[in-house]
Amino acid sequence: MKTLIGGVIAAVLGIIGLSVWFKEFLLLLAGAIPVMLLMGGGLAVYLGFDELKDSWKKDEPLDTPVDVRESGDVEQYKSEIDDLKKEIETLKKEKE
Repeated sequence: MKTLIGGVIAAVLGIIGLSVWFKEFLLLLAGAIPVMLLMGGGLAVYLGFDELKDSWKKDEPLDTPVDVRESGDVEQYKSEIDDLKKEIETLKKEKE
């Protein structure tokens, strides 16, 4: 309830202040808009350039492609999987 009352008072004081100092408000607004546009434009340029750099990185080919079938890792992994399956089966039998 206190927040609602405080908000109403702040809004009423803002309307009164805006009506009393309307010329000053427009002067402040006229000075603030170009600064905000400049900062927003700079941010957009920075983000666009960063996105462009990321797309350049995607286009670069990989140094050396690795053929998994040529390496002996596949057979090693298959044997490890078989060993783990056997171990699981023995653990299941021990549990029963």
